[in-house]
Amino acid sequence: MEEPNKETPPPILDQLKEYGEIRLKLAKLRAIEGGTSVAASMIADVVVMLCSVMAFIFASITLGFYLAYKFDSLWEGFGCVALIYLLIAVVVKLNKKRLEKPIINALIQKLLK
Repeated sequence: MEEPNKETPPPILDQLKEYGEIRLKLAKLRAIEGGTSVAASMIADVVVMLCSVMAFIFASITLGFYLAYKFDSLWEGFGCVALIYLLIAVVVKLNKKRLEKPIINALIQKLLK
């Protein structure tokens, strides 16, 4: 005959308490993972944006000097660059509603990723 198992399982309340603690730890770890991945993604996007802005600024200066060389006048070259930016600003202002939706959707997708 087999001898009955002398180890008794912990009472159900102890098991439920342990289960709750494990679920809480899991929720914390998932929150940390989500937060850090969003933060890392945002930092990477900021670095890319900064580099893009710097490249854009230097390209603008280069275009200004090139047009100044072609027109034989600094003010005309840089004035043309300023007019180009003014035209872009007007086009963006007129199409603001159409441009907002894709940007909002991209931000929401990044945050819910």
